[in-house]
Amino acid sequence: MKKLSCIIVDDEPVARKILCEFVEQVPFLDLQGKFENAMKTAAFLESNKVDLIFLDIEMPKISGLQFLQQMHVDSMVILATAFPQYALEGYELDIIDYLLKPIAINRFLKAVYKAKDFYELKYRSNTAPQPDYIFIKSDKRIEKIRLADIIYVESVGNYVALHTTEQRILAYLTLKSLEAQLPGGEFMKIHQSYLVNTARINAIDGNEIRIGNLTLPISRNYREQVMRIVQQRLLKR
Repeated sequence: MKKLSCIIVDDEPVARKILCEFVEQVPFLDLQGKFENAMKTAAFLESNKVDLIFLDIEMPKISGLQFLQQMHVDSMVILATAFPQYALEGYELDIIDYLLKPIAINRFLKAVYKAKDFYELKYRSNTAPQPDYIFIKSDKRIEKIRLADIIYVESVGNYVALHTTEQRILAYLTLKSLEAQLPGGEFMKIHQSYLVNTARINAIDGNEIRIGNLTLPISRNYREQVMRIVQQRLLKR
């Protein structure tokens, strides 16, 4: 496996130093930079792509959560903060993991191996032939779901709700982890909270997608990506 490129974003010098020391102990991580605020991070990401971001929440001017809400971040994100009350909001923004300061090395390793597993799963999903179904664990049952039956997926805290033609299934997953296991091109993220089956879309009207009688919002951060996918299948003269 290639090394995962990563950056550290934290306004506290001591926190940056500790995370840097932790990263250096992990052979599959490649530190590309350290930043003390979201503005410098955004400037760096305009011309550089990284696989993983270690992101603080409480920072001056723009918080880590505001940064995720305002930027279209393709990188995996591990939040590192001293404030546990932000955990739910963090998972709604599709983070990989949530580390509470002071961070223990064993907890840090658990988070980065989770990111590594997610990356490898996503890579395999993009290269290997895809079956036309998935298995989802819901409560004490394991449900088999045909991909064609999925209408859309909704983020509900640190769960996802899969809305199918037959039922609504709640599973203990993040939207990001589910997206990595679904075939690219067939499912499209339109919002931090919504992933839709492109075959189920009836119309796009401004910043909304219509699926039957249902209307879902297209967020500003995902509109360009949505229109790029649509343009690939748009009939022209």
